[in-house]
Amino acid sequence: LDPADYVYPVLDVSRLYAANFGELRPAHFHAGIDIKTDGVEGKPLVAVADGYVSRVSLAAGGYGRAIYLTLDNGTTAVYGHLQRFRDDIEKRVREERYRNRSNGADLRFDAAEWPVRQGDTIGFSGNSGSSMGPHLHFELRDTPTQRLRNVVREGVIRPEDDLPPRIMRLHYIEVDTLDGIPVHRRPVSYAVVREAEGRYRLTREEPVGTGRKGYFVAEVTDRRNGVHNTFGVWRVSLAVDGEPRFEYRMDGFTHDLSRCCDAVSCYPMQLGSRNEAIRLARMERSPACFYPVAEERGIVRTAPGEVRRVRIEAEDDCGNRSALEFDIRGRADTFRAKADPAATALRPERTSTLRIGRTAHVTVPAGALYEPLFVRPEIRTAPEAPEGVIVLSPAYRFLDCTTPLRLAATAEIRTDIPRPLQLRTLLAVRNRHGRLSPAGGRCNNGIVRAATRSTGDFVVVADTLPPRVRPLFERGADLSRAEGLRFGAGDNFSGIAAWSLEIDGQWVPCDRFPIKGTLVHFFDTPPARSRHTVRLSVTDACGNTTRCETEFVR
Repeated sequence: LDPADYVYPVLDVSRLYAANFGELRPAHFHAGIDIKTDGVEGKPLVAVADGYVSRVSLAAGGYGRAIYLTLDNGTTAVYGHLQRFRDDIEKRVREERYRNRSNGADLRFDAAEWPVRQGDTIGFSGNSGSSMGPHLHFELRDTPTQRLRNVVREGVIRPEDDLPPRIMRLHYIEVDTLDGIPVHRRPVSYAVVREAEGRYRLTREEPVGTGRKGYFVAEVTDRRNGVHNTFGVWRVSLAVDGEPRFEYRMDGFTHDLSRCCDAVSCYPMQLGSRNEAIRLARMERSPACFYPVAEERGIVRTAPGEVRRVRIEAEDDCGNRSALEFDIRGRADTFRAKADPAATALRPERTSTLRIGRTAHVTVPAGALYEPLFVRPEIRTAPEAPEGVIVLSPAYRFLDCTTPLRLAATAEIRTDIPRPLQLRTLLAVRNRHGRLSPAGGRCNNGIVRAATRSTGDFVVVADTLPPRVRPLFERGADLSRAEGLRFGAGDNFSGIAAWSLEIDGQWVPCDRFPIKGTLVHFFDTPPARSRHTVRLSVTDACGNTTRCETEFVR
């Protein structure tokens, strides 16, 4: 990219940041950067270069209100979490929503309809979608491939940052193989301290004991000047005796690789870490594009008594570096994996079906696993359920909750379901904290079936409680000066799936803000000092519905 092609995407802000490109998020890499808008909404957003508006979308989750610019220089700019589009685009979106009676929108345009010049206002910053506070999510993509670009590393956005990454903790995992399947020993962890800015050491003086082969996991994090947020790192490398063995680098990716963050990280550690737990070894099916260096996939070999020098280096996208150096010594004893005759081997290149009797099975498609592994399906005690949720089966474990899936597996459980509950059933999964979360699915002839990337203990449950809905205004309130109708809305378990709002019997669009727990209709006609009736219907993913009726004056 040529940084001179672009101007800054948002006006009148302090140019501070909340997140950077490629951070490890639950089940995805962060696809852009998050620019703080000084705690408020409504900051003008401008076209970073000449081009045209090629797409606008509006959804309850994700980017919320988002606008896409196809630029003349071959890139596409994406702006997410908007408060509103500029007036003419907002009007067009509103017309389409009314025409389709749809709360959401996803509109595409050709180059002639909405041309923009560099610096033109295209909308205003907000807090829509899956946003935890006012900010702009900004991306640049290569237009033909839609490959996401690291705009900080390539100099388009230049944060103030002279703070090197922090190396927080080190782990060593010895590995052996059985029938070509890696078996990992329990990690051994080591505390790390900072000696000076950018220089770290282990708290122990003696060498780290290592087996004949194993790999390291580095927990790292980063900071930027002026903010308390934590950030991801751009690069982590490993050298042994001065020879490069491994390097992970976040220069960009296509959306189909976003979920591979679960392979870049040491997933079982990442689940419980506030840092980035970077695996300094490449899993068999982790994409090669993230690893400029991967000698023996990053495996470190040591003979008994052999002493070697290890250097781990972390670098952020602004060029600040930190390093950790230490010695390792090969142990006399070594880890030898033992075969489990009750275990089943799963391989990434094959589709496999795991069964527990005639009541439950899971089909794991080819390409879903990042490496081959052994599993041992078993029946476990049914978990406790939250209020309004009825557990209807034992718990079935096929894959441990620390096993990530790139593609969805198909789970089926047969159980006795009372007829009144059959339309309210779905699969749930017990997470590592013992709590249930919905995994989706429907009941058909006593079998509940779901396609899911969740792993853990599956159970059949029925969600019997309807969503909670309440107006955020008094009945008959004068809303002449209000920007819209607001309702509080939430659900106990399966989640809000649909909603419909009518004013005086006429359907009107209604925006959902899931983080805030609100539904809002923004008024689009002038007040007439008249009384109106309003009806709101909200349905969860299991078909439970709540209806709310009230009045207001406007």
